[in-house]
Amino acid sequence: MERGILHVDANCYYASVEMQRNPELRDKPIAVCGSQKERHGIVLTASYPAKRSGVKTGMAIWQAMQACPSLIVVPPDYPEYIRISGMMREIFNSYTDLVEPFGLDEAWLDVTGSQELFGSPVEIAEAISARVKFELGLTVSIGVSNNKITAKLGSDYKKPDAITRIMPDNYREIVYPLPVEDLLYVGPATSCKLRCVGIGTIGKLAECDEDFLHRRLGKVGLVLKTFAMGLDPTPVQRTDHVQAIKSVGNGSTAPRDLVNDDDVRIMLYLLSESVALRLRELGSRCMVVEVYVRDNALVSFTRQRKLRQPTCSSAEIAETAFDLFKRNYHWDKPLRGVGVRGSELVDATNGVQLSLYADARKRDRWEQIDGAMDDLRQRYGYLSVQRAISRLDPLLAGVDPSQHTIHPVGYFGG
Repeated sequence: MERGILHVDANCYYASVEMQRNPELRDKPIAVCGSQKERHGIVLTASYPAKRSGVKTGMAIWQAMQACPSLIVVPPDYPEYIRISGMMREIFNSYTDLVEPFGLDEAWLDVTGSQELFGSPVEIAEAISARVKFELGLTVSIGVSNNKITAKLGSDYKKPDAITRIMPDNYREIVYPLPVEDLLYVGPATSCKLRCVGIGTIGKLAECDEDFLHRRLGKVGLVLKTFAMGLDPTPVQRTDHVQAIKSVGNGSTAPRDLVNDDDVRIMLYLLSESVALRLRELGSRCMVVEVYVRDNALVSFTRQRKLRQPTCSSAEIAETAFDLFKRNYHWDKPLRGVGVRGSELVDATNGVQLSLYADARKRDRWEQIDGAMDDLRQRYGYLSVQRAISRLDPLLAGVDPSQHTIHPVGYFGG
């Protein structure tokens, strides 16, 4: 039996939830936006009337207001979005236990084994669409295919409130003319590289020579060609499937522009503490430290360094990140945000070869101090104990990185 894979995508999800609970907002140009006070003032989701006026996800609020002067700005209510998302997942789970979330508003469903009970994949998609609309008051777009990548193309192909079937019998007709950017994981940088050599559609990518793609893009070029050909054997994972975590990172937009080394050092220590805490929770240490920098013109770069020995010491992670920053940034512009990541994780219980050039006892003491800080913060709150460096700027020190720790999970994870 051919696989039946659905990709269900809630249309303008945050905005749709807001319109559902406040009917006065329906059919009006609204945008759910982050807090301007905390410098997260960008459009998270816009309604279709707002989109037709030129409002796009990721725009700054002032840009969105210029595009649509009548725009109604609504603050996000994440607990409500999570609650509604859970109700939507309950509907999915009534048709299959193979449901793989892709954010709050999207999910893949493998309905191959459900067809004897509920009908063809298209019929199951129609039933899910009707139930979501009736029970939650939301609309979804659903792609129906035999693999995850093509199902995602299907849900994006026609919006809102649509079901698009893309199978081998109509794949070339529908998919080949689409712009290459429509393919999952073809971002701006990859798109630029492809278009520079005349590959502007998914069909051109599918027919491109493998050796040429490998030279231009490396291994990812071959993966993207496979996707463009409509081939993707990756399984739909259950919701409770836990992938092996390969890195732990945290980044933040600062409450004000960072204008000197001291500002950056404060932020890096705050972020490194949350990264080190997560490493200890995982029973891991990192072998590589990476720093991410974004200036106030939204230009960014990352740099990384391999350590002599694995660590979960916040001080060592912070100082490594700070040294990377100083070697690579020369203050052309103030900074809007920074980030820290620990990768190449190893088991913390594994023995390591001691170095003549490293003070193992000093590292152990720092890790013990980190552990004591963990205990205090768990009992009395994050701000109950702070490093002295944070007192240099109370505004920056008020950032609580524990509220936005990132635990990356990739599409290709096992």
